[in-house]
Amino acid sequence: MSRVTTLEERIQIMEWGQAGLTDKQIAQRLARPLSTVGKWRRRAQRGGRGALASAMGRPKQGALSTFPQPVRHTLRQWRQAHPGWGPQTLRAELVCAGVERLPSAASIARYLKEQGLSRAYERHQPLPQPQPQPAGEAHHTWELDARGYEPVADVGIITLLNLNDRFSHVRLLSYPCQVGQHRWQRHPNTDDYQTALRLAFTEWGLPQRLQTDHGSVFVDNHSTSPFPTHLHLWLQALEVDLILGRPAQPRDQAMTERSHQLWERQCLQGQHYQDWPHLYHTLRQRRTFLNNHLPCRSLQGHAPLQAFPQARHSQRPYRPEWEAQLLDMQRVWRYLAQGRWFRKASKDGTFSLGGQVYYLGLPWAHQALELTFSAHDQHLNCLDNAGQLITRKPLQGISVKTLMGALYDHFHLPAFQLALPFSGEPQSVIRLFATLVS
Repeated sequence: MSRVTTLEERIQIMEWGQAGLTDKQIAQRLARPLSTVGKWRRRAQRGGRGALASAMGRPKQGALSTFPQPVRHTLRQWRQAHPGWGPQTLRAELVCAGVERLPSAASIARYLKEQGLSRAYERHQPLPQPQPQPAGEAHHTWELDARGYEPVADVGIITLLNLNDRFSHVRLLSYPCQVGQHRWQRHPNTDDYQTALRLAFTEWGLPQRLQTDHGSVFVDNHSTSPFPTHLHLWLQALEVDLILGRPAQPRDQAMTERSHQLWERQCLQGQHYQDWPHLYHTLRQRRTFLNNHLPCRSLQGHAPLQAFPQARHSQRPYRPEWEAQLLDMQRVWRYLAQGRWFRKASKDGTFSLGGQVYYLGLPWAHQALELTFSAHDQHLNCLDNAGQLITRKPLQGISVKTLMGALYDHFHLPAFQLALPFSGEPQSVIRLFATLVS
């Protein structure tokens, strides 16, 4: 860090300069940079001894003080009307407005900060993920992706959930998920994904990893410091690592992206289905043909199960009725213990994490918080900005029951009731039992 010149040094520079010494000679005597000597010598020449008492630097008026008032006023108005416009955008707008002398983006950023118009920096940490590994065997890594919705006559609006094994190229499942009529309902939800995965797990066994995109059922896209979703933690409890592909990089799941077109051409183009079961039955029949008979160019002309007969099962068996025993909550606690989350308390002194609301108290309203998790007692540690512990809260909303969803209630009915899905059951449970391979 540079050393600030003292008043005595500045006066010495002025006097030696008046005595005829050059800037280089003065710099050598004071052991100061040549630029520092030149700056104070010129200032003394312009303002005399009195000009040496105050520090050089940005004028006291603040950022952009050397620019005309209309420019500063315009920037302030634009930012207030468009809070999402950053310094680069505002500078580009000044260019379009014909302003000749332009401030730098950094100067505009300082001005916005002085005016209280800058966005507060949000601390964040990405979700922990396993190290990337190539799929060296069947069922090491599965790829899962949802194809765009499409209306199918007499069936409804359908989104195919396509699942493939990366190593063997086996087509594990194409599950026709019925979505709502409205645009905001046309994405499969957690129940839909769990139903499709349970069907695949039952037939093929559990994989080691599942790779997906950044869909909102897999990651909280509304927070820079996301908490794992229930689907993510459900997979963790089943000892299936979730791998999130890079944002806006569909090539990370190239096989499954290509399979969307395959399934559309094989089963949807020019076809008519009388109802949903008919469509699902056709997709299952066609999957048998694709895996056992259709030559695959990347497998030297062999069908996937011809090239890799060992891919018929992962040797990690699963059944829906075993799920409660298969879920390892200790694995969930260990995973959460790796995370850090940053939140801002509300005006009521509460914060939200994983869809659950926790109360701290009014003294902590609007305060920035850091949250960590203790695996040994399943408590959240609430820390202030300085890293000091405020309080500890029991973790809410995560248990075997919440991770299993509607399936939990079905397998925990009173003993005197039949273990059958009733009409009041959620549609996902009915579909699971209606389509499950015996």
